[in-house]
Amino acid sequence: MQDRNLYFILGVCLLGFYFSHSWNSPSRGKPVDMAFTATDGLPVDLSAMRGKVVLVDFWATWCGPCMQEVPNVVATYNALHAKGFEVIGISLDTDRSRLDAVTAQKGMVWPQYFDGKGWNNEIAASHGIHSIPTMWLFDKNGRLSDTDARNGLQEKVGKLLAQ
Repeated sequence: MQDRNLYFILGVCLLGFYFSHSWNSPSRGKPVDMAFTATDGLPVDLSAMRGKVVLVDFWATWCGPCMQEVPNVVATYNALHAKGFEVIGISLDTDRSRLDAVTAQKGMVWPQYFDGKGWNNEIAASHGIHSIPTMWLFDKNGRLSDTDARNGLQEKVGKLLAQ
């Protein structure tokens, strides 16, 4: 019986590690390849945004915590966009009309990636995203600066813009 409990505990720990670890997640200080056609039909290429501070927001309209973050992201974008701050949304939605309605209603004017595959979203999956909201912040040189940009977003962006 003790061996069985030990195996169970070990299995739970391994599963916890597996789902908390971003296997394909990039390392801080490194550039990330990310290019796609946005929902508005325009091309987006993270590497072409060098010279700007960029937030990549993995999110969905059905995600309560994601929707709670929207006002913070919109406020930061409105306050700092003119100084060189950009946002890219990677939507894990499956309903394009809902995505379009929410982004319009909330003032989310930045490019959005949508493939309708939900948790199987190609960009999110290729970068090891297992939970949302996930916000990555890139410095002016295109290097990943922060993989948990939610807390203190405006301050973090301000510091990177000042560099």
